[in-house]
Amino acid sequence: MPYQSKKYDLAVVGGGILGTFHAYHALLQGHSVILLEKNKIVQGATVRNFGQIVPSGMDSKWQAYGRESLDIYKKLQSYFDISVREEGTIYLASDQEEMQLLAELRAINQKNDYPSELWSKAKCLKAYPNLKPDYVQGALYFPEEVNVSPSMLVHRVQDFLVDQYDLVLKKKTKIIAVEAIENKGCKLRDNYGQEYAAEKVLICNGTDFQTLYPALFEDAGLLAVKLQMLQTHPQSKVNLPGSILTGLSIRRYEAFAECPSYADIKAKEPAQSLAKDYGVHILFKQERDGSVIIGDTHEYADARDQDELDFAINERMNDFVIEEAQKIFHLDNWSMARRWSGFYSQCKDSDIFTYDLDNKIHIVTGIGGKGMTGSPGFAAHHIQNIL
Repeated sequence: MPYQSKKYDLAVVGGGILGTFHAYHALLQGHSVILLEKNKIVQGATVRNFGQIVPSGMDSKWQAYGRESLDIYKKLQSYFDISVREEGTIYLASDQEEMQLLAELRAINQKNDYPSELWSKAKCLKAYPNLKPDYVQGALYFPEEVNVSPSMLVHRVQDFLVDQYDLVLKKKTKIIAVEAIENKGCKLRDNYGQEYAAEKVLICNGTDFQTLYPALFEDAGLLAVKLQMLQTHPQSKVNLPGSILTGLSIRRYEAFAECPSYADIKAKEPAQSLAKDYGVHILFKQERDGSVIIGDTHEYADARDQDELDFAINERMNDFVIEEAQKIFHLDNWSMARRWSGFYSQCKDSDIFTYDLDNKIHIVTGIGGKGMTGSPGFAAHHIQNIL
C-alpha cells in the first residue's frame, strides 16, 4: 500500500482512555493528531469497568489528576452527552475500624479542599432504603464525583474530537512497526502494509506487550491484571444512586493508606483470605436501565506470562462476590444478565510506566485501575513532555 502523504504532529497508537485523552489535549493545543486503534470497537479495560470516577480513592498525587479529570469530564458533558452522571461517591463502612479510616480520610481531604461529608448510619439508611442495617455503620460521601457508562464514553469522546477538532481516527488498524527517521519524524506501518507519517508517536498499548517492543515490556516490571464483574437484570424497585464502595474498598484503596491508622488496622487482618488472594472489593453501580453492576475480583500475571490469564470466568469468585454483596443490599432479584472479565496493566513498583525510546517515540501504559479516573488529568501534564 502507498505511504500516506500527510504528516501528523502526533500519532497515538491505542484508542483506549489513556490514548484518547492524550489525543484530546494535543488537539486542544492545535496539533494535528491521528489515533490508531487495532480493533473495530475498543476492547480493553476502558470499556470493561464500572465507570466510577473516584479521585477520593486515590493517593494525593493521583487525586489531583483525578480532580482535573472530573473538570474535563464535566466540561465535555456540557458540550456533548458523553454519559456523565453527577451523583457522587459513597463509601459504606461495616465496622468501627472502617469508620475511623473514613474520619481520617475526611480530615485529609479537608486539608486538600476536597469536599466530603461523614454520614450517620441513619442517614445512610434513609438515602439507600435497600441497604441492610446490620452491615452499615456510617459512610463518607463525595458530592463532586461522577460516574459514566464505559461502553459509551470513549466512543462519544472520540466522535466529538473527530467532529469538532478534526481528529483522524482509524479503527481496525494494528500498528506493527514504528521507526524514527533522522530529521524526518517517524514512520508507522500497520498490519495491512499501510504506512503513516508523524513528527512524534505515543504508544498507549494497554496489555498488548507482544506487538511492539516485547523485550522492553518483559523487563519493565509490568503486570497484566484480570478483573471480573457481574451485572444483574434491571431492578424495578431499587434505586442506588452514585458510585457505591464498601468496607473492602476502604481496606484496599490507596487513599486510605495515607490515613494514620491504616497500617495498624491492616496488620490485624488475616494474612490470607479469599478476599486478599483475589483482590476482592465489593462495588455497586446502577445503570440507566436499572440493572446493577457488582464486583470485582483481580488476578495478576507478569507481562511475560500474561497468557496465564485467560478469558474464562472464575465462577467460584463470582459466587463469592454475590454472597458478599447480598450482605450489603436487598435487590429485587440476584439473577445475573451477564458476567465478564476485563484486562489492564499496572506496574509492580511504580504508579505508571512511561518510557521514551528517543525524543520522538514515547510509551505510556501500566496506569492500573486508575485509568478512567486519572487518564484525562494525567494526560494533560504528560502531553507537555511529548510535544
